[in-house]
Amino acid sequence: MVTGLHETSEQSKIGERSPTVYVYAARALRDFGDGFVAVLLPVYLTLLGLGAFEIGVVATLALLGSALITLGIGFLGVRTNLRRLLIGASALMTATGFAFASSSTTAVVLLVAFVGTINPSAGSVSIFVPLEHAVLASSVSDKNRTRMFGRYGLIGALAAAAGALASASPDLLNDFGVTPLTALRAMFVFYALLGVAGGVLYLRIPVETKKVEGKPIAALGPSRGIVYKMAALFSIDAFAGGFAVQSLVALWLFNKFGLSLSAAGFFFFCSGVLSAFSLPAAARLSERFGLVNTMVFTHAPSSVCLILAAIVPNLQLALALLLIRAALSQMDVPTRSSYVMAVVTPPERPAAASVTSVPRSLAAAASPAIAGALFEAGYEAWPWIICGVLKIIYDFALLWSLRHIKPPEEQ
Repeated sequence: MVTGLHETSEQSKIGERSPTVYVYAARALRDFGDGFVAVLLPVYLTLLGLGAFEIGVVATLALLGSALITLGIGFLGVRTNLRRLLIGASALMTATGFAFASSSTTAVVLLVAFVGTINPSAGSVSIFVPLEHAVLASSVSDKNRTRMFGRYGLIGALAAAAGALASASPDLLNDFGVTPLTALRAMFVFYALLGVAGGVLYLRIPVETKKVEGKPIAALGPSRGIVYKMAALFSIDAFAGGFAVQSLVALWLFNKFGLSLSAAGFFFFCSGVLSAFSLPAAARLSERFGLVNTMVFTHAPSSVCLILAAIVPNLQLALALLLIRAALSQMDVPTRSSYVMAVVTPPERPAAASVTSVPRSLAAAASPAIAGALFEAGYEAWPWIICGVLKIIYDFALLWSLRHIKPPEEQ
């Protein structure tokens, strides 16, 4: 028998007071930090003397390191206190922020990117994800699961949008005589403090240590086949997405159109708000059309918009297409999370979330470096075209492969 999260009758009466409210709040703080880091990272690295290819390598190492740690944490989650793992992840976030703030050489930056929590994509790619998914999925019924993930995504996306807006803070500090490099370092210190605050919130999660009686539990058991199939499919999407992580989109806007840091921060704030409100909308669409159909038929049009944004001749049209993409591209996030949690058994959830989310780091790890090389070679449109085409292929492969595997609420 496995004991984990238990929702008492008292907790049921007060709804999501415990533990989901603490997970929501912790994610808001974390995504706020990821939101400004994704925009500021290329600026900071440029000031340290790195070129476009080297910035792509930093993004690659960040995604690769995150993937490896996430994979390990997901398999630990079946036997280990989830709260303890979340607090440990918060400590790593704090150490990452302080290390980046004090970095002065390329070697140190590369090392910290690999072993830390820096997220160049400003999305739900992190070591926190499989742990939070397992906590949340155990706290609601099948009927309410997708809406819960919609709220979880909405809170994170709004926080990331606010973080993108906060990326203009170094410009404000410059007006008070603070040098650009010092202002950017201060933002990484702030990122570290957000990690501390997140750890305090995780302390409030009432997760018991898991105890196993009799035969040890496999992290993945009867659902192993479907989990590996989903991981393979998601790896296509992840590899494609690595060509257009937010840090590289920001770099493209800076280089091609001369967009200022303040204007870029405002743009990513707007795109983040659009993405945020698409998440609960996706949950409602899934109730009518199904989880897989909602994933596919919102995701494919967003990829078309990305391809068009890469080839249009002016900034205004490019930004408009990117905003349309933002309103559609994340609608697969709560539906995908809900689907993964629905088609596996409860004890398998931490490992399933880990194995299926790792491709969002691991398979994407090579793409930013390739995109950076294309940038330096003068092929700045090609990363977005490659991203869009691969994502469309992924969408229809997903539809074909999973169309007969229904979650409990659709059976």
